[in-house]
Amino acid sequence: MKFAARFTNWLEQRWVNPAYVGWVLLGLALFFFAAATNTLAGWLYVISGVMLALLMVAALLPPRNLQGLVVTRSPIQPVTACIPLAIELRVHNPQRQPKGLFQVIDSLPAALGPVQVTAVRTLPPGQTYTWRYEVPTQRRGIYRWPRVDLRTAAPLGLFWCRRSTEAPATAVVYPQVLTLKRCPLLDTVGPRDGQHWRYNPLAKADTQGITRSLRPYRWGDPTRLIHWRTSARYGELRVRELETITASCEVVIALNTTARWDETSFEQAVVAAASLYTYALKQGFTAALWLPSPAGQDNLLRESNRVMYALAEVAPAPIAQNVMIPPQQSTIWLTAAGTEAVNLPTGSRQIIWGSSSAAAALVSSLSTLRVDPNEPLETQLQVNVT
Repeated sequence: MKFAARFTNWLEQRWVNPAYVGWVLLGLALFFFAAATNTLAGWLYVISGVMLALLMVAALLPPRNLQGLVVTRSPIQPVTACIPLAIELRVHNPQRQPKGLFQVIDSLPAALGPVQVTAVRTLPPGQTYTWRYEVPTQRRGIYRWPRVDLRTAAPLGLFWCRRSTEAPATAVVYPQVLTLKRCPLLDTVGPRDGQHWRYNPLAKADTQGITRSLRPYRWGDPTRLIHWRTSARYGELRVRELETITASCEVVIALNTTARWDETSFEQAVVAAASLYTYALKQGFTAALWLPSPAGQDNLLRESNRVMYALAEVAPAPIAQNVMIPPQQSTIWLTAAGTEAVNLPTGSRQIIWGSSSAAAALVSSLSTLRVDPNEPLETQLQVNVT
């Protein structure tokens, strides 16, 4: 059965594959031809010849119906888990003849969703058909698929023809970010003294605070930020870029991927890392994400897009070798029970998934939050730690 399916699929992609009606007509043509050779009846030869000619025409037309069609794909915007992906495909007909009665098939990865299919009734010359659809997402990940298939049996419906065209896609699904109203584990991390600049302020950054620099006016900038004295000197509008000072510290969210995780606990740990990172930024911390990697590589991520992308594709790696230890900064250590002790600086915190007697190997002097995978994670992250 599997061999037959592979063979028919090969026929459909390389040439044409007879439909059910096509197989029936082919069998009748062969039957009439065999009967004609036995009876030497001319009318049987005529019926057999007409059927074979019809089958030949029906086999040649479907590939021509798909010839020349151009498929392009719009970039897929990253989303957070549980938010649908918006996918857009465009089929353009540059030929002088109209095309129609064909299917557009987008073969999504099995982990993302089922195969998506739509039918195009007619596509006039020089026109473009736009297909938009949404795919629900359940869990994080980076999903890639290389092509789109066009399939038709037009105009007679006796033979199916499928042709693949390159339309590579990359869909990024970020982990879910929990809405934390409070997080004592992070609020009390590290020393609380000292002034620290907010890391990497954006161009639209703060609209209050001290002046960091002056830049040319851009469309949409508030007029109250225009520095009129400098604008008069240069003969063009100049706008103040402001920056605030936060009385906070830098915190590192460290996810220990080398521990022996079960699937449920690791997914919760990734959600916790994304939620803690987002909460830290909202509280004015300079936040960074640390993931184990081979020595010599920069594994401290600070930009939001890089952090979320790394958390979208991260996976457990319990056999990793030559793994660097977390940087000596205030750290929130996310790990599974039973891992070896790690030297963390004073003021750090740790979150442990699971329970094991080997958990005593962890640094016992640190404030610890033990997470029960069967309980809501959002509630557990907002409780006081010991």
